[in-house]
Amino acid sequence: MMNRWRRTFFAASLILVSAGCTHKPGAVAALKPTGFGAALVESSGGKQIGPTGMVLAQPLVVQVNDEQGTAVTGALVEFSGPAGASFDPPSGLTDSSGQLSTNVALGGTAGRYQFAARTSTKAQKSVELKIEEIALGYQEQVGFQLDSKYCARCHDPESTPERVSNHDNLEVKPHPFTEGDTLNKMSDAELIAIIGHGGPALNKSALMPPYGYTLSKTEIEALIAYIRLISDPPYHASGMVYAQK
Repeated sequence: MMNRWRRTFFAASLILVSAGCTHKPGAVAALKPTGFGAALVESSGGKQIGPTGMVLAQPLVVQVNDEQGTAVTGALVEFSGPAGASFDPPSGLTDSSGQLSTNVALGGTAGRYQFAARTSTKAQKSVELKIEEIALGYQEQVGFQLDSKYCARCHDPESTPERVSNHDNLEVKPHPFTEGDTLNKMSDAELIAIIGHGGPALNKSALMPPYGYTLSKTEIEALIAYIRLISDPPYHASGMVYAQK
């Protein structure tokens, strides 16, 4: 996972540099749609996690369909989002599969970003699709790295080429860090206690080991910041920044 994270940073940096080098000034000709749809759906690229100010590892791909669910070629799609975020391209016409792909660069503020893709029907009625991505600030990036090193093997039920999940082998299943229905109800103090002293600190399973001698206070706080940011449904707390606002 760590190697994959580094590759993501490297690739994102190359994309940003290339974008700066190939920019050409001048007006861009208006795109003229040759097709119109009735629905806009996400094909891939939503709910990604990346560092602030960087291009997401995977492009965002949306598809325009007609009323029968058939892909529409030549439909105009436009992307928009919070200040600081950008798209390459910001708009375009769907291909023969009814799809349009764009590279998404996150803004400089950590938080949950809500983006929108829009197209129009033949009657010029706007059709909108909301997509959410997550930007990690420095503290959340540290938390992500700690999760990858110490937590994900048990808390993430999905295996990856870099890590085989142990989740299904455990008698008491650990909560995934995205499981907001459970973790949002726990205070920061409770999370600090269970991370530092293990499951028994909150009368939970002893399969959750203590990390108080492994992680510093700052590292535990970074891990909690990461958990709070990726929570689904979103975690709401006073003073927390939400990029879409």
